[in-house]
Amino acid sequence: MTDKIKVSDLEIAYDDFVLMKNLNFTIKQGDIFIIMGGSGCGKSSLLKILTGLKKPKLGKVIIDDINFWECEEEDRLNIMRKNGLLYQSGALFSSMTLHENIALPLMEYSKYSEGEIKDIVSYKLALVGLYGFNEFYPSEISGGMKKRAGLARALALDPEIVYFDEPSAGLDPISAKLLDDLILEINHNLKTTIVIVTHELQSIFKVATNSIFLDEELKQATGFGNPYELLKNPPNKKILNFLTRGEKQ
Repeated sequence: MTDKIKVSDLEIAYDDFVLMKNLNFTIKQGDIFIIMGGSGCGKSSLLKILTGLKKPKLGKVIIDDINFWECEEEDRLNIMRKNGLLYQSGALFSSMTLHENIALPLMEYSKYSEGEIKDIVSYKLALVGLYGFNEFYPSEISGGMKKRAGLARALALDPEIVYFDEPSAGLDPISAKLLDDLILEINHNLKTTIVIVTHELQSIFKVATNSIFLDEELKQATGFGNPYELLKNPPNKKILNFLTRGEKQ
């Protein structure tokens, strides 16, 4: 597998407050890559840097051999348009139908006709198990369905990378399992590289091909690799406690 994202000597900070430093890791094409760690360790801030929402204090993010934060703004925007992002809440516009929500990026950033957009929206909704819900409003569907509709919108422009911020947050176990199944299906069928911020162990062990563990006390990454391998040979006690919820000492 080729390198899709390469992070080198990255430092995450808010003014003088450093969250993480010396981050070095690679995400391969087709990975389902998990960013994990305790609360306040910088998981969501790292995701913001990878998606173009926050500039790092130091270091490089190389995406498809392009220095993401040092290239021309137009080049960075082109990279961002090749990415999809699913927010915790789904972030659907409440005044728009599901069709209108998913059609929005297609209307803004593609040259498809109205009829073609209608077909694409129907296909994306079917892909996430929401066939026939085109004219429903977000208030008329469940939380799990909102997440799936948000994913349909994230997939609207056929992204090469899809980022997820705590996708299982607020979902019941059945809805969370369905979302995990959907992530695996999209990764397998569309060959999409997926990056997920989560602390949900069931999801971590079910979907991850690779991962990084952020230690909020050391302000560094202390674990890299497949979560099963990290559980089998934990680099330190904190990672073992995280992956077992403290059941193994």
